[in-house]
Parts: sequence; C-alpha cells; structure tokens
Amino acid sequence: MILRGVDHYSSQDEQESESETSSKESNDESKEIAYPCEGDLIMIRRLLSNQPIPKEPTQRENIFHTRCKILENTCSLIVDSGSCCNCCSTRLVDKLALTIIPHPKPYKLHWLNESGDLTVQHQVKVKLSIGKYEDNVCDVVVPMEVCLVLLGRPWPFDKKTMHNGLTNEITFTHKDRKFVLHPLSSSQVVKDQIQMRKKLKKERKEDKKKSSLSPKKVTKDESEAGEIGVPSPKLIQLENILTIKSLNQVLNDEQPSSLLLCKGMHCQIS
Repeated sequence: MILRGVDHYSSQDEQESESETSSKESNDESKEIAYPCEGDLIMIRRLLSNQPIPKEPTQRENIFHTRCKILENTCSLIVDSGSCCNCCSTRLVDKLALTIIPHPKPYKLHWLNESGDLTVQHQVKVKLSIGKYEDNVCDVVVPMEVCLVLLGRPWPFDKKTMHNGLTNEITFTHKDRKFVLHPLSSSQVVKDQIQMRKKLKKERKEDKKKSSLSPKKVTKDESEAGEIGVPSPKLIQLENILTIKSLNQVLNDEQPSSLLLCKGMHCQIS
C-alpha cells in the first residue's frame, strides 16, 4: 500500500485485472470449436426453403443446421429447442441398421410430416460426433423428412446450452469440456438440399425399377390354374368375359345341377 496525501493506491486492483484477463484467455483457449462435418449426406428431403444472401451472410432467419458423423457417415442435423423431443429418421435407421428398442411410453406426434398423427413406438440410441464432440443421444424413431437427426428441447436442456442469437452458435459443456457448435451457412444448407434432392430422386427411380423387375407373387389358385392350363373356378368369378373353354372346365369339374343365364348375354357350348 502506498499513501500519498489523501489518495490511496493499491496494486491489488492491477493484480485483479491481470488475473481476469488471464482467466478469460485461458477460458477462450479451453473451448472446443466444432464446425459442421464434411462429406456427402446420406439423405434428406428439401422442405426448408433457406435462400442464400451473398451480400449479407447473416443467420437472422436461419434455424441451426449442421452436419454430424454417425458410423462414419455424414448426416444432416438440426437443433431446434422448440421441438418437444429428439428424433431420428426411420430411413437413417434402415440404412445404417441401427438397433431399435420399444418406447416405454408410446405417444403421438402430429407435426413432422403431412400424413397426420404419428404414434411413437420405438426409440434408438445414436452415437454421433461433431468435431471433437462425441455423444450418445436417445432419439425416437419417426418417418421424418426434414432431416436425419433432430435435437429438440431435451438436448439443450440436458446440456444447459447457451444460444447466441446473432451468430447462431451453440455453446455448452460436455464431460468438463466446453464446446461451441457453428452452424452451416445459408448457401451450404441450400447446396445440401439440392444435392440430396437429386439423390432422393435417383433412389426412388431405383426402387421403382426394382419393383417392376421383381417377380409377381403367384397365389395357390393361380398356380393350380397354370398347371391345368385354364383358370380355376374362383378366378372365373373375377373375369369380365366367360370363355367357352373355361366354362367347359367348370361344367366337367363341378358338374353343377343348374346354370344361371343372364338376360342379354349369349353363349354357345360345343
């Protein structure tokens, strides 16, 4: 302490300011910056119409889009605290052969697609990573079309996230490490949507081609009819025109006691 007249000067204030500066620098250095994963997305359907603004690269009207890794596959991910649950697309579960488990308390959702209410009956544990952030998230399995993984209200609540409305960055702590997730830009979101829309069209064409080439299932009646060369009696009931050959077969096999003729129709039996 140095006393000069009525003024008091102390080195404590300087030490406190220096300690605050060093603490802030150390906190900044300890943050793990997590950028969206690179790679081609597995699938997505373009439902969100984000338009790029080259002159004003802002996140003002964007929800949080990013990419994550699931079993070494790049997948689209959205963080939306307005959603009531964490969701995983059924197509992602099918493509990656993820193990599903019954949901302990099934319930209904009615906003994920245009097919009305959905009954949530299954859930899945997804191991995902974004940069150095790795986590296991329990998601409900639904036929979702907006993205592959949707982290709703439960995830921000559990992670105690802080969302920067200006930069659209999400800050949270996981296993005593601080992470900052950066979003995709508007142009990146649109590029992904266009790319995956092409993949979806190609996938649908392939499925349609496979279905057209797949052999038709033959019923027991049809197989029996194919063996004798004429339709079976049950199949004759479905025919629009009764042929002479099929009628003779019915008369020989069934030997009916009576034959009903419809008015206005003519038949000739040889």
